[in-house]
Amino acid sequence: MTEIVLNQQANGMKMLLILIAVMLLSLAGAVLGFFYGTLGMVLSGVLAVVFVCAAVMLKGLKILGPQEALVLTLFGNYVGTLKGEGFYWVNPFCSPVNPAANTVLNQSGDVKTNATLDNGMKLSLKIMTLCNNKQKINDCLGNSVEIGIAVMWRVVDTCKAAFNVDNYKAFLSLQCDSALRDIVRLYPYDASPNVDTTGDGVADDGSLRGSSEVVANRIKEEIQTRVEHAGLEIVDARITYLAYAPEIAAVMLQRQQASAIVDARRLIVEGAVGMVEMALDRLNESSMVELDEERKAAMVSNLLVVLCGNKDAQPVVNSGSLY
Repeated sequence: MTEIVLNQQANGMKMLLILIAVMLLSLAGAVLGFFYGTLGMVLSGVLAVVFVCAAVMLKGLKILGPQEALVLTLFGNYVGTLKGEGFYWVNPFCSPVNPAANTVLNQSGDVKTNATLDNGMKLSLKIMTLCNNKQKINDCLGNSVEIGIAVMWRVVDTCKAAFNVDNYKAFLSLQCDSALRDIVRLYPYDASPNVDTTGDGVADDGSLRGSSEVVANRIKEEIQTRVEHAGLEIVDARITYLAYAPEIAAVMLQRQQASAIVDARRLIVEGAVGMVEMALDRLNESSMVELDEERKAAMVSNLLVVLCGNKDAQPVVNSGSLY
C-alpha cells in the first residue's frame, strides 16, 4: 500500500461554527414548529433529523498537533493520512487506525496507555528512543557478554506502519534485539588475532570495545533493512552498556590484569636492558675501569635486579675485591 496524504485545509473551525449554527437554528425551528399545527409538527420532525445529523457530523472534527498524523479508513478501506498541525473536519464515518496505540516502549513516551480515542489513535512522527533490556550474547570467541543499545527512530510512512505489520512498535523492538544478536556475534569483546569481523577474509583488529562506532553503525544498518517495510526510519543507534557477563567477569578481569602485567614487565625489561647497555658503553668510553667478561656479567646481573625488581634494592658495601 502507498501512503496518501490528505492535503486538505484545516477547515475544522469553519465547520464547527456552521454545525453549531445549524444545530441552534434547527433546534429553535423544531420547538417553534409545535405551535403551528400538523405542518409545523412535520417541519419540527425534519428539523430534529437535521439536528441529529449535525451532531453526528461533529464527530468528524479532528485536532492534530505538531509532528502528529492520523491514518483514516472508511468502512475498512484506507482513504488517506492527515499530517500537519491544525483543526480539521473529515468524513465522520472515517475511523482512525493506530495498531500500536496502547504500546509504550522504554523511554518512548509518545503514547500513554490511558489515552483517549483520538489522542491514542494519532501516530507520532517525532524522533523517539528505544532502549530495550540488556542482552546476554556470546561474542565470536564464545565469551558471554552483556550489551545494551539505544535506537533513535521515527515513522516515515504511516500507511506501512499501520497496515504492513501488526504492531510497528513491538515489531521494532523485536527486530532491534535480533539485529543486535546477529552483529555482536561477529566481534570479539577485545581485539584478538586471526579474527575476521568484516567478512572479507582478512583478519582485522575489530572488537566490541575498541570499534564501538563501527559496531553501532552496522547495528543501525541491520535494523533499517529489517524495518523498511514497516515504514520506519532508524536515525541512529548507540551502544549504551557493554560488559562481560557476571559469571565470567572475574576470570576475564584476571586475564586483563595478567596481560597488563606482562606488557608492563616487557616495557620495564626493554628499558632496563637499554640502561645497562648505556652504562657499559659509558664506562668503556671513559676508561674509568676495565671490566672483564665476568665482571660485566656481574654488573649486568646487579643492574637488572635493581631496575626490574618490585622493591627498592638494599645496597651492600663491598670493601674487598670482587674476587
